[in-house]
Amino acid sequence: MPADRLLSTLLRSLQTYTDQQDTPRILSTALSLLTSLGNPHNLSLLTSHLLTAPAFWDRPDGVRTPLRLLSVFHSAVTTILNYHNDVRYGKEPKPVTGQSPIGGGLSQDAWIRAIVAGADERSQRWKHGIVLGGLLIGMGSLEEQGMDLYWASGMRRKVEGALVQATNLALVDVRERGEADGLGGQTITLVLNHAFGCLAAGERAQIDCDLLLPVLIGTAFFSNEGFQAAYFLGALHLDVQVRGKMLDWSSHSSSFRQVEGIVSRPLVSSMGPLSRLMAYAVENVTDPWLIQTMMDDLASFARALTTQWRQIKFSEIDPADEAQFFEEEALTHTLPVLWKLLKAALFATTIILRGVFSRTLGDGALASDAIAPMLATQALHTLRHLYFITSRLGPASFAQHTFVYLTAIDILSAYPMHADRFLKSIAPQHLGQIPRHPLDRILDLYFLNTAEHFSLVLSPATNEDLLVASAVPYLAAGQDHNMLPIFEAAHSVMLSVLSAPQSAEVTAKHLPFYIDALFSVFPHNLSPRQFRLAFKTLMRVTAPPSALSATHPDLPATLLELVFHRALNAPTTPLPPDETTLALQGSEAPPPPLSEQAVLALTLIDALPCLPIPLMEEWMPLCADLLNTIEDNMMRESVKARFWEVLVSGEMDPERSGSAVAWWGTRGGREMVLFGRESEREGMKMMSGALPVEGVVRESKL
Repeated sequence: MPADRLLSTLLRSLQTYTDQQDTPRILSTALSLLTSLGNPHNLSLLTSHLLTAPAFWDRPDGVRTPLRLLSVFHSAVTTILNYHNDVRYGKEPKPVTGQSPIGGGLSQDAWIRAIVAGADERSQRWKHGIVLGGLLIGMGSLEEQGMDLYWASGMRRKVEGALVQATNLALVDVRERGEADGLGGQTITLVLNHAFGCLAAGERAQIDCDLLLPVLIGTAFFSNEGFQAAYFLGALHLDVQVRGKMLDWSSHSSSFRQVEGIVSRPLVSSMGPLSRLMAYAVENVTDPWLIQTMMDDLASFARALTTQWRQIKFSEIDPADEAQFFEEEALTHTLPVLWKLLKAALFATTIILRGVFSRTLGDGALASDAIAPMLATQALHTLRHLYFITSRLGPASFAQHTFVYLTAIDILSAYPMHADRFLKSIAPQHLGQIPRHPLDRILDLYFLNTAEHFSLVLSPATNEDLLVASAVPYLAAGQDHNMLPIFEAAHSVMLSVLSAPQSAEVTAKHLPFYIDALFSVFPHNLSPRQFRLAFKTLMRVTAPPSALSATHPDLPATLLELVFHRALNAPTTPLPPDETTLALQGSEAPPPPLSEQAVLALTLIDALPCLPIPLMEEWMPLCADLLNTIEDNMMRESVKARFWEVLVSGEMDPERSGSAVAWWGTRGGREMVLFGRESEREGMKMMSGALPVEGVVRESKL
């Protein structure tokens, strides 16, 4: 069929929408005509009709409709550029008789101008971005593939400028018409998300980020093309089936199909680059109030997500027990899709928050005393509501989360009153009790992990009444292996409070309980590394010049005695490797296996740099004696190496180091550490009933 007749047929089919229409065939015909028509007016006419056709726009399929048209213009310009590049280098195919050449004989610039002319006043401005974005993406993708398009660079710069101008005008329109979270705003988001990487830095700077940021946030988090304000979880609990103690979620249920649909949406499936676009907008808005409003929106979204999650029966299962309570289909098929969606929400939110704090660190308005603590508080609240997702990945599993989390804590630490108010707002509802609901325990874990960073700026009363009271019940639950992460967090909180200079009275009050808890869980639920770190911290807290040492001067010696006497009777069999040991097994110098006795000996040696000089001089020989009681040669050599490291590595100050050198060189320390066990064996070789050396000498003189 001649191109003119085919164009007329296509234009007629575009005038009405029918349920039976073959949209892919219509788009394929449009693509064929765009790459074959030779009349610029016909190209402009076809483009204009594509942007206004009732067949597409009377009942649009969300952003899939503009995405399909974006692909048409992308494919068309790719075909045209490839053809002209082949012509330039003499590689074009031979013309077929009766068939018009690609591009209808138009030059590449003339073809692009004709297409752009079709984005006229008959269509909404937000649709113009579909044409310009498709052209720019096609040019950019060819350059990424290595095609040299320097001959088309001038036209590309014009397309970039036109796209930015069209975007800004469209943003004004959607704001005035209230379509920021409608199809207009969604289409702007879609086009920019795909074309942003093709824009030069100078053109990016021309985008009105003040208008763009609300559109992006509304589309990504609250529209029906994004995360739907977290309400997609609302109907899920209706499809969860309970069979005895087992839970199942069928892949044929309507809620699962909805989740699958959300995951496959164009904007959700490309949430990675979209979140980076939102972070860029955050870093470049001129009105700081927009960032505060956005932080409220993100906090509201995260809060709704947690609220909806609590309503689902899945939240009642501890993550460590899921294999025991979920049916095979839920465990291997449906739940992974749900977690993929939830992780996408977490990652997107974290990337945006990273942009907020990157901006805050260099923005005087956001870093002011009136705004900075509010932003930090909102960010920490948002991360708390998302912690049921983060805890599955590990808080330190991705750098952006670590940056946002620690930066917010650093900012809030400079405002003790705000920090106190924040911690009280997220503290466990029932202090002194372990909640039954797993989600509440996850929130307690977030509280403990966060609270330990603030002990230095909180009052002694808050440290005791809030932090210690929250940690105590979990310290007593150290035997429950499922609670190991929160148990370790409780230990960290206690050490943080005990180390705070203003908490000397609190330390004296709670130290006996904590020491008892520490010794009761080692080595079963507390790794050697954690035990050694905890004990060394306690020695620093109790030894001079700490405030506690003035009122309780005997505490360091008492603690050392406890460890020493336990070491004398401790098991000598190697302990199971902890996570750190397992991680280092494949290294060039893997750590040797250690027994409980060896770990306790290392614990005493670690404490030497913290002791007063008289007490250190008393305990260096005792540590050497304990070292020589270790039977295993490899363990004993490891302890010797640590002893030598403490003496020479600079861990001691000059006064202690001088005393240690004197003990090593002139008071028998070297012989005790290096040859003490051999000397002991030589003494044991003396025959029973033999005279001592002095008696033998005296008898020989007679």
